[in-house]
Amino acid sequence: MLAPMSLLAQKFGYVNSAEIIQVMPEYAKALKEVQDLEKMYSDDYNSMRAELEKKAAEFEKMQNDSVPENILKRRYEELMQMQERLQTYGQEVQMNLQKKEQEKMMEIQKSLKNALDAVGEKESYVCIFDIAGSVPFINTKLCDDVTSKVKAKLGIPANAVPASVK
Repeated sequence: MLAPMSLLAQKFGYVNSAEIIQVMPEYAKALKEVQDLEKMYSDDYNSMRAELEKKAAEFEKMQNDSVPENILKRRYEELMQMQERLQTYGQEVQMNLQKKEQEKMMEIQKSLKNALDAVGEKESYVCIFDIAGSVPFINTKLCDDVTSKVKAKLGIPANAVPASVK
């Protein structure tokens, strides 16, 4: 008879982590850092591509000017090497950007988890579910929405707007 009463006294909460993350200052900062890095890589890639296109145009002109075969062969090999370097660089850029995004999201998620832990402990919640995740069902009428408490713990104002991708 005591077990059912103790179950009623337990507190359960839920949170929308996606909503919180989008208004975290760390998220806006991370977006900016990744965008800046992406622009730097893009500028560098475009410069390399322009150089390749210039060399390709020079090679075409050389073909029309009856340049000796050994020189044409060497220039063609140089072009192929440049193209290969450009492709490799493009792949490295994608991997580096993904790695940076993952690092930043891990930092953000760690900060969010620390805030969830603090709110859960301070408010004596048995469990806090994330409705942004893949939880099959949460009866929000029987749980407390602690999203605003977690935002407050992170120092996010109630009227904060989500960071936008530029």
